[in-house]
Amino acid sequence: MIKLPHFKVAAVQASPVFLNTPATIDKVCRLIAEAASQGARLVVFPEVFVSAYPYWSWVGNPIAGSTWFQKLCESAVQVPGPEMARVAQAARDAGAYVALGINELAAGSVATVYNTMVFIGPQGQLLGRHRKLVPTWAEKLTWAPGDGAGLRVHATELGPIGMLACGENTNTLARFSLLAQGELVHLASYISLPVAPPDYDMAEAIKTRAIAHSFEGKVYTVVSCSTLSTETIALMEQAFPGAAALLTRPNSAFSGVIGPDGRLVGEPLIDTEGILYADIDLSRCIQPRQMHDITGHYNRFDVFDLRVNRRSLRPATFQDGDCAALPDLLDGAQDFDLSTGEKA
Repeated sequence: MIKLPHFKVAAVQASPVFLNTPATIDKVCRLIAEAASQGARLVVFPEVFVSAYPYWSWVGNPIAGSTWFQKLCESAVQVPGPEMARVAQAARDAGAYVALGINELAAGSVATVYNTMVFIGPQGQLLGRHRKLVPTWAEKLTWAPGDGAGLRVHATELGPIGMLACGENTNTLARFSLLAQGELVHLASYISLPVAPPDYDMAEAIKTRAIAHSFEGKVYTVVSCSTLSTETIALMEQAFPGAAALLTRPNSAFSGVIGPDGRLVGEPLIDTEGILYADIDLSRCIQPRQMHDITGHYNRFDVFDLRVNRRSLRPATFQDGDCAALPDLLDGAQDFDLSTGEKA
């Protein structure tokens, strides 16, 4: 007998405290508590919300942006680490699932940073970590490419949940790899990007991607997008004269929830800061699949064959004779306590 969950989700549309990790973590914890007080059981945050998006790579040049890259590296966080332990405690206190975008500093490095989404359970355990597969355009000046280890759908009491960051939501194969694992709730994190080409409507593009995934897969998509604070724009203008004109274009941020019929659930947020709430009823994912179930009866797996490499990539493999190597506690989709780094 199938009984699918019905719950409330919160999509945060807000600005981080730019390059100020402690203050941004404070804001994350406040917003988790606020969303939970309104009954949200899943709280979704924007891309690299902790604690900056590298706008300097779009409005400056690689040499002028180098000092800002250093600031980002110095503000990046590790998983597990004290910052993530605070978020884990907030999730535990709220009894909520939390998806959060971070700048993740690679272990043993001072300058290799990943655009990462972490997924935290209501007991404060790390359920998943996904590193953006391909940094988009100017982002290649900042982030290292991720690997397939995080292309996983997480079985939760709210249903099967998967996640991708920003432009990855245009990658048909990445999206299908999640749908093929039974994804019913898709989390899509974004940043406000006013510096796209002049004929590019960022808010409309985000909505189009979400509608496409929901309609094709017959799933819910929860979109959380950041906003650009006046303080951030002022900093960029001071460092790169003329940047403000590039960073103030409207229709650059969209947050919303899309149902399995490809339609909006409630009203979205456009450009303004706030928390959007929506009710998700996963039983609505059933009927549309009678017509098109692309991971089931409406496909030809004898014709198509998708293979996904989910091995974690490492800079080196060491062979130490009889000394057994310690396991990588963050390899895969196991549950971990973020405050200790141990299995939950």
